[in-house]
Amino acid sequence: MRTLTSNLLGVATLSAILSLGCATTQPATAQAPAPAEAAKLNDAQVAAVVVAANQVDIDAGELAMRQSTDAEVRKFAERMVTDHRSVNQAAVALVTKLGVTPEANATSQGLTQGGEQFRTRLAAMSGAEFDRAYIDNEVAYHQTVLDALDSTLIPSATNQELKDMLVGVRPAFVAHLEHAKSIQASVSGQGGTTSSHH
Repeated sequence: MRTLTSNLLGVATLSAILSLGCATTQPATAQAPAPAEAAKLNDAQVAAVVVAANQVDIDAGELAMRQSTDAEVRKFAERMVTDHRSVNQAAVALVTKLGVTPEANATSQGLTQGGEQFRTRLAAMSGAEFDRAYIDNEVAYHQTVLDALDSTLIPSATNQELKDMLVGVRPAFVAHLEHAKSIQASVSGQGGTTSSHH
């Protein structure tokens, strides 16, 4: 059921990027050199990764809201934009309260760059091809982010409130993954689109 076009969609790059900050987690699906700094992220870096990961999905969701021809895909994209904006607002509010400034790092910068490259490829697609590419990416993306939460971000956070926030948002990412998988099953076999009304 989960046939992902990871290489086309850049999720392999995401896996490699998210695993930069940890000792070992993801199976390496892309040739990413292990940097010498492959160490635990500090709280400011964790915050930057959280904001970048959410922003990447917000931006992809906004593109899907404009470009998808499938009503369910557009509805899912709208949920991604709303939910990930909410997580970012909570993260920014927390780090402001804690007096921590998110610190850009190789992982957060790589996420942003990978997201831009994916959106460029996605924007060139249309119809069922667009819907499949977007949803396949959402399934792989949420799985990768969940893996990063469990293996890198939550263990790296030293501030208890930051750690609690990450643990608290995890169920939403699980729900997003399950929702994306259910849509993936319908769009991967579709001959046309379910709806084109706006």
